[in-house]
Amino acid sequence: MVTSTSSADKTPTPEASRQVEGHFRNHAPVQREGLRKMLRIMWNMIFHKPRNTRPSAAVPVQTLTRAALLAAPNHSVYRLGHSTVLLKLRDKFWITDPVFAERASPVQWAGPKRFHQPPISLEELPPIEAVILSHDHYDHLDHHAVLKLADKTNYFLTPLGVGDTLIKWGIDAAKVRQLDWWQGTEVDGIKFIATPSQHFSGRGLFDGNSTLWASWVMIDSDTRIFFSGDTGYFDGFKRIGEQYGPFDLTLMETGAYNVEWPHVHMQPEQTLQAHIDLKGRWLLPIHNGTFDLSMHAWYEPFDRILALAWERSVSITTPQMGEAFNLKYPQRGQPWWLDLENVENQVTA
Repeated sequence: MVTSTSSADKTPTPEASRQVEGHFRNHAPVQREGLRKMLRIMWNMIFHKPRNTRPSAAVPVQTLTRAALLAAPNHSVYRLGHSTVLLKLRDKFWITDPVFAERASPVQWAGPKRFHQPPISLEELPPIEAVILSHDHYDHLDHHAVLKLADKTNYFLTPLGVGDTLIKWGIDAAKVRQLDWWQGTEVDGIKFIATPSQHFSGRGLFDGNSTLWASWVMIDSDTRIFFSGDTGYFDGFKRIGEQYGPFDLTLMETGAYNVEWPHVHMQPEQTLQAHIDLKGRWLLPIHNGTFDLSMHAWYEPFDRILALAWERSVSITTPQMGEAFNLKYPQRGQPWWLDLENVENQVTA
C-alpha cells in the first residue's frame, strides 16, 4: 500500500479512519440496514419507479475537444457527468471520479444507464496530471475508464485501499498515492488532502467497507476547491471548513437521496448546509443529471438546491454538461433542465 503525507499534515488528528476487523467505519454511527429493508428498497427500485426518474428528452451537452481544453484559461471547471469534473489548474488537467461507462454497474447489459454521453471521449481527453477518486462504488470508480486513462495520467490519488484495487487492475504502483483521512500530498505545487465523508464502500457481495471513502480538499496557491464525493451530512463539514476554508468552489453531492438511506446521501437542504459549514463561496451541485439512482424526479435535485440557494443568498452555478465555469470569473449558468421539465409536466398534465 502506497501512502503519502505532507509535512503540513503531521499534526495528530482524532478523526483518522477507523478499522474493525479489516472494515472501515464512519465516525458517526450509521444504522445498518436489515435484510427486510434492503429487499423492500430493491423491490421499490425495480417495480415502483416513478416515470420521471429519467428524462424523456435529450439532456443538453456542450461538446468539448482537446484543442478547446488546451486553449482554455486556467481555473476552468467542466462537469462531464455525475461526479466527474475536469479542472484546469497550472496548465494541467485534473479529474474527479471519472465515469464514462454507459451504465453505473458491474455489467454493461444491466443497471442504471446514462442520460447523456460524456462531452468528450476518453481518447480525446488531454493528458491528465491526476485522477482524484472518492471511493470504489461503480458510479465513481469505472474500471474501463481507469485503464484507458492509465497511460495518459501521472497520478491516481485515492483513499486507503482503493489504490490497491487500481494496482490489481494493472495501474503502475508508482503512480498511486493512497491517503487516510487528514493525510495530504502535493502534486505539481497543488496540495490534496483526503478529508472525512460519511458513506460506505464495496463493489461485490463480500467486500463491504474494505476500502475507505473520502472527500477531498484541493489547494492551489490562493484557490481552494472542495470535492464532497458521496456523503451523508455530518459534523465533519464544519471541521473541514474551520481547518481549510473558505473554499472558492464546493463540488457537492446533490442527488440520489432518499428517506430510506438518510445517513449516506444528503437531502438538498443538507447539501446547502454543508456548503455553508465549509465556508464555500460558489456551490456547484454534482451527483445528478446522469444516472437514475433513486426514486426522485431526475430534475428535482436541481430545482430544490437552486431554490434553497436563492433563499439563503448562496452563489450557485448550474452549468450544462461540458459548459465551462471559471473560478476567476464565476457565473450562475442557466437553469437548462427547466425546458425538459416543463415538457414532461405538460405531457402528464
